Amino acid sequence: MFDPIGSPPTCVEVVVTARDACRLAAFTRSLVEDGLVACGQTVAPVQVLSMKDGEVRDEIRARVALHTRHTLVSDVVARVERESPDDVPCVVATRLIDGSTDYLQWIVHQTAGAQHGAGARR
Repeated sequence: MFDPIGSPPTCVEVVVTARDACRLAAFTRSLVEDGLVACGQTVAPVQVLSMKDGEVRDEIRARVALHTRHTLVSDVVARVERESPDDVPCVVATRLIDGSTDYLQWIVHQTAGAQHGAGARR
């Protein structure tokens, strides 16, 4: 399906959670449009249990798994931190160590136009 590209760049999954699923979907769309991520897979509702100020919090949130290249993670994280209404937004990245070669190459091709450091929203 795709031409071989040698040893492909490392792909990652960046997970972001947010209170508002619609806002998260719009944020994901902006990342796809800007070429920072190849896609985003949203799941809602997600129950989140966490500790804050000595109390256990039980919240319903939305979660998106974003697929991109490792070199673009810092730009995605910067966008989340800048645009999230949360004091400490949940944004973590996990290296994809294996998978469909065609899919991983598709991620690389979809994000090929994005340059590291280009995470600023227009």
